[in-house]
Amino acid sequence: MRTRVAFLFFIILSVSLQSQDISQLHFNTNKEFKVVQFTDTHINVESGKNVDAFTTIKKIMAIEKPDLVVLTGDVATDGNPEKTYKEFEAIFTEAKMPWIVTLGNHDSQADLSRKEVADFLQNLNYCLNNDQGDTYGNSNFVVPVRSADNKNKALIYIMDSNAYSTLKPEVDGWGWFDNSQVSWYKEKSREFTQMNNDQPLPAIAFFHIPLPEYYQAWKNKEVKAIGKRKEQECGPEINTGMFAAMLEAKDVMGTFVGHDHNNDYIGVHYNMALAYGRVTKTKTYNKAPVEGARIIVLKEGKRSFDTWIREVNGKKVYPCTWPDSFVE
Repeated sequence: MRTRVAFLFFIILSVSLQSQDISQLHFNTNKEFKVVQFTDTHINVESGKNVDAFTTIKKIMAIEKPDLVVLTGDVATDGNPEKTYKEFEAIFTEAKMPWIVTLGNHDSQADLSRKEVADFLQNLNYCLNNDQGDTYGNSNFVVPVRSADNKNKALIYIMDSNAYSTLKPEVDGWGWFDNSQVSWYKEKSREFTQMNNDQPLPAIAFFHIPLPEYYQAWKNKEVKAIGKRKEQECGPEINTGMFAAMLEAKDVMGTFVGHDHNNDYIGVHYNMALAYGRVTKTKTYNKAPVEGARIIVLKEGKRSFDTWIREVNGKKVYPCTWPDSFVE
């Protein structure tokens, strides 16, 4: 009996340690941490819509061998999103790849509500989504990246940029960060800064809809953006000050979004990088770029990151380093 109890305890402990390892991100032996951002897959497994994006994801993961995958919204946009996300789960489980999802404006138009999608994601294998419900929206959380001795060395903010205006008909258009989310970010940033001897940790942030300041980054005449802008930025009509909050907190080096399928540039506004990913669903019209992903490589102990676009054909485009490639 004791042997059986001991064996069961060993199994439970092993599972617990495995889950702990999955949920904790670490810089590698080269003191780097690589993130692959896929965005706007617009998949519906039931109807076979955009399922080629799964092949794109597998190909790019095989090339880049990332430490983390982030899907920045408009992922499973119609039909039963559970079936689509179970396919993602199978891919990332096979690869033993931690993954995160930020919700886009279309992710709450499928069969599940926005909260139901967020809750479902938190129970999938290797998915690090961990919304605590402590601010407006769904899936707002922070993931630290740690050193070999388990100290926080960088932060990854995951935020819900929401869906559509909540002030219609007076204000139309896309969603924006609620004031409570700006306060939430400030509090989280302050907590991590205080734990780090009052020094802001290098951080990046992922969400779906671009901040209103993205156009200022593109038209910055002193610091030229890298990449393409083939459509107007579809940001919100209301600016609640998330960009200003990040500038004041001094931790976020850059933000990474999707939403606008034809844009893939990275620009700088007041020394903060504002970047798009590369649309991941299969190219369906002439204006669209070749499907792919954005790669971000954090450097332990440095306020710096490398980034580039990896296309499904294997081509690497727009390689650059923040801040070195963006000097006035």
